[in-house]
Amino acid sequence: MYQPPAFTTQHWQVTKPAAHGRRGMVASQSRAAAEAGLAILEAGGNAADAAVGMAFALAAMEPWNSGLGGIGYAQVAAPGGPAETFDFGPVSPAGLDAKDFPTTGRMKQDLFAWPEVQGDRNIHGPMSFCIPSAVAGYALLHERRGRLPVAEVLAPAVALARRGLAQDWFTTLKIANAASTLKLYPESARIYLPGGLPPVAPYQGTPGFLQQGNLPATLERLQRAGFRDFYEGEVAAAIAADVQEAGGILSAADLAGCQARVLPAVSVPWRGRTLHLSNGLTASPTFRRVMALMEAADWSGDAPGTAWHLAFAKAMQDAYAERLAGLGDAEPKGADTCTTHLNVCDADGMMVAMTTTLLSSMGSRVVLPRSGVLMNNGVMWFDPRPGSANAIGPNKRPLTNMSPILVAGPDGAPEMALGASGGRRILAAVFQMLSLVTGFGMAPEAAAHFPRLDVSGPEGATADRRLPEATLAGLAAAGPLEVVEHAVLPVNFACPNLILIQPGGERVGITDVMSPWSAALAQP
Repeated sequence: MYQPPAFTTQHWQVTKPAAHGRRGMVASQSRAAAEAGLAILEAGGNAADAAVGMAFALAAMEPWNSGLGGIGYAQVAAPGGPAETFDFGPVSPAGLDAKDFPTTGRMKQDLFAWPEVQGDRNIHGPMSFCIPSAVAGYALLHERRGRLPVAEVLAPAVALARRGLAQDWFTTLKIANAASTLKLYPESARIYLPGGLPPVAPYQGTPGFLQQGNLPATLERLQRAGFRDFYEGEVAAAIAADVQEAGGILSAADLAGCQARVLPAVSVPWRGRTLHLSNGLTASPTFRRVMALMEAADWSGDAPGTAWHLAFAKAMQDAYAERLAGLGDAEPKGADTCTTHLNVCDADGMMVAMTTTLLSSMGSRVVLPRSGVLMNNGVMWFDPRPGSANAIGPNKRPLTNMSPILVAGPDGAPEMALGASGGRRILAAVFQMLSLVTGFGMAPEAAAHFPRLDVSGPEGATADRRLPEATLAGLAAAGPLEVVEHAVLPVNFACPNLILIQPGGERVGITDVMSPWSAALAQP
């Protein structure tokens, strides 16, 4: 009897070019944001200016992944200077109280395997907001490391927001994934579900653009009044008024008290280089554990073989067993996370690696009408069970999976910026890209196209079906294995990108092959 083979989504071979140059370089999951960063470099800005400008551009160009209502972390270093972590991670509102999140008695399998909360109010809606610290982080990075005026840094983001979000097939796909909850919130539905349905591209011709409410006006206001207006000025008042009217917890006092912080990077020697890992409640402790467990792996040859992959799977499983037991993070590996990562290098060698997020795809799904800000749903980072490691409570910082990294060469100068989006899948992707380029000496372009594993928990693995049969057989013999296609959707692997400064000074940038909008661009 005929047995149908495994279904294949993409019957093509997808490739993505690397960018090469000797001055500045940008890499982003949105080419439009990368072009904004390049314009800022061309206008005389440095890597910090470009990273900040790109982050604001992403609010308009990639709203499902990050934005003004989000949070994040950035790694920054320049030749001869210290490597630093800019921590603008999630902090819960002062009024957050577990009693406002009664559970149903069932377990929930969304981003986290927490007990289900009545009405999913910790997952979407106005009760799910953490303090939006992204703008504070971008502002601090600009203050400490940038050199262009705020108005110039924000100019590309304002222009892109005025133009609007491209109404192509990828936009349709991303909005459709969140449509079932976007429809619950009037301004979100008005913007993203015209006529009650996701927008679609024309059958032929050129896609148009959709307007994102008052987001352009908010960016223009910040351009005139400065970043702090988001927390203490007209924008802050608009946010607080909308949240109060919607029945949320986030207050004007929470906004006014929001501050990012700068911490020394966690610097760790690795194979003749130094890794500058992110400080704060990120994936760095687990990353360091994987580094230690992989010291004894087989690093011979110009590409990882079966033995290396088996060692990596085991190291990831062991490290995650320790992480989940001791730190309380319970995010399932199939999570629909909403994160973006960007890298920048300027002509002077300063490098920035920044990861920002709204947590879920389109965050809380709530667009605040007065400001046009799409808010995060960071309350979902917290466990509704009182007394647990990540329990819901006021003024708390939850554990996250973000892992922006800088690599310094033997001379101490930064030579690589890398990171990824994808929740718990981030760590596996970043470690493999680091290993392919620095451990095995692969060119960045080859590394980006090399099939990968995902291991996001204490047992089992997910493998790209393009891996050698011997590797797949070895992994299957070692434990539960899911062999999958690496495609645009389902998203089975994280989306990494990196910039490398090669000996001699040439910059090489590459982005995730299966992210249709992503691009690395070099200054001409």
